[in-house]
Amino acid sequence: MSRIIAGSRKGHRLHTPAGDATRPTSDRVREAAFGVLASELGRVGDPAIMLSGHGFLDLYTGSGAVALEAASRGAAPVVAVESDRRAAEVIRRNAAETKLGVRVVPVTVEKYLGGEPQQFELCWLDPPYAVPGQTVSSVVDRLAQGWLAPGGIVVVERARRGGEFAWPDRLGDRWQRRYGETTLYFATEGEA
Repeated sequence: MSRIIAGSRKGHRLHTPAGDATRPTSDRVREAAFGVLASELGRVGDPAIMLSGHGFLDLYTGSGAVALEAASRGAAPVVAVESDRRAAEVIRRNAAETKLGVRVVPVTVEKYLGGEPQQFELCWLDPPYAVPGQTVSSVVDRLAQGWLAPGGIVVVERARRGGEFAWPDRLGDRWQRRYGETTLYFATEGEA
């Protein structure tokens, strides 16, 4: 079982989908990632409001732990896109129990991004390990075409030995952080 690390629902235990359908982002990686985001946004202090005023899009959301963590830290709106119906129901249950405003969209990432763009300041992707780098590149490119707000940040979570992917030219500063077997890739909106 996972938990919310900080913010208004700090310590709340989260239900996770049964089986191997999802691979929740570890508490350690979430804590580090949100620390990096707070630093980039110039938001230090009260974790419950560190993301206030920032929309958060979580693609391939899996257990929903990242989306719920963002909402606990004040992000709104928060949208969690997960095609596995059982996982989507668990995320809805966690959102209801925590009273966090997370909208769960039970469709594929490709279908969701094929709709009318809504801008988010923060976009998180944690695709399954089997998703090839070329697909990740395509999804990130689509995000950069109207989904990412000016000055926004994209975070891609991949296994350390996972497939490489290419950032689109329209995303600027790029950096990465490693946490055990996980690598987080960051990029900002604006040309490199």
